[in-house]
Amino acid sequence: MSMLSEQPIFTIRSGLAGIQKLGQTPYGERRIIDILDGTVEGPKLNGRVLRGGADWQIVRTDGVVHLHARYTIETAGGGLILVDSEGYRHGPPDVMERLARDETVDPSLYYFRAFMRFETSDPQCAWLNRILCIGRGTRQNRAVQIEVFEVK
Repeated sequence: MSMLSEQPIFTIRSGLAGIQKLGQTPYGERRIIDILDGTVEGPKLNGRVLRGGADWQIVRTDGVVHLHARYTIETAGGGLILVDSEGYRHGPPDVMERLARDETVDPSLYYFRAFMRFETSDPQCAWLNRILCIGRGTRQNRAVQIEVFEVK
């Protein structure tokens, strides 16, 4: 038996604002990227990403980008879901430079994974409060796509 759902239970697509660079901190280079409107589509959830979330990133000294995003999904039925996602993005320096320039890069050239937790009061989506997911991400210009797989 596989530990992950065979297909994504839903896919998140969202635009990204420009990078706010806080500079070098004791933990690495701190960056904040606002998450813009987006869509959520799939067999288990449909809705939209609301403005107001962000990805608080640390670029470590080894080049790994530690991602920590928190944002809200509004379901097609009007329920609200808090998404808390934490993971890593890394690849060869030239690939990471291209991503930093908002270029579309073949996702097989870099690693972009996150674990995801959800919180909601919506009875229709209460199942999300009891599962963990793994997100497989890709960057596309100034947008992100995350395929969400359930951990069984």
